[in-house]
Amino acid sequence: MRRISKILFLCTFALVLPSIAAARDGDIDKINGAVRVDAGQHAGDVSSVNGAVYVGDGATVNEASTVNGAVELGDRAQAKSLETVNGSITLGAASQVSGEVSAVNGSIRLARGAEVGGKLGNVNGAITLDEAHVAGGIETVSGDITVGADSRVEGGILVEKPNRGWFHWGAERKPVIVIGPHAVVQGTLQFKRDVELKVSDSAQIGPVKGATQVKFSGATP
Repeated sequence: MRRISKILFLCTFALVLPSIAAARDGDIDKINGAVRVDAGQHAGDVSSVNGAVYVGDGATVNEASTVNGAVELGDRAQAKSLETVNGSITLGAASQVSGEVSAVNGSIRLARGAEVGGKLGNVNGAITLDEAHVAGGIETVSGDITVGADSRVEGGILVEKPNRGWFHWGAERKPVIVIGPHAVVQGTLQFKRDVELKVSDSAQIGPVKGATQVKFSGATP
C-alpha cells in the first residue's frame, strides 16, 4: 500500500477545493468525481479522491488509485498497480496487473484469466479469485478468501491478527478461507487468528500454520 500517503495527501485538498481534473504526461488526478480511461486508451498514473476509477477494456495505465471509490479494470486491461481506501477493486477477464493490488475496507474480485504479478491484499472485505492467478501471495486481516476452482496462488496466504487500530474491525468473526477444486496454493498458509479453512479434496496447498483444514468434495463446501 505504498501509494496511500499520496492518496491521503490528496484528501486534504478535497476538503477545500471543488471538482478538479488535471493531466500531465498522461497522468490524471481528480477530486470529487470519477475518472475514466476509455477502452483501448493509454494513461499514466490515474487517481481520484471521492470518486471511482474506471479503466476500460484493453486500456493500459500505470497506477490506478482512489480514496472513497471503486477501482475497476476492464477485460484485457493492464496496469502496474491498483489501490483503494474505502472501495472495492475488480479485475476483468484476462486483465493483468504487474505489481500489487491492495484495498483498505473493500472487497477484491478477479475474473477468469486475470493475473496479478505482485501481492494482493486488503484489511476488510471478501477476496475472490475466479480461475485467476496471483503470483505474490494473498494477505488479509478480516476478509474472507475464496481461491476459486482452477485458480493459482504463489507466495501463500497470510491472515493477520487484528489489533486495536484499523485492524480491529471485524475482529469478532472468523474469516472463511476456501480453496476450490483443482486450485493450487504454493507456499505457506499462515493464520495468526482463528479462521475456518475449507479445502477441496482436489486442491493442492502448501503447509498450514495456525488452522485445521476441513476437506470437502464437489464445487463448494
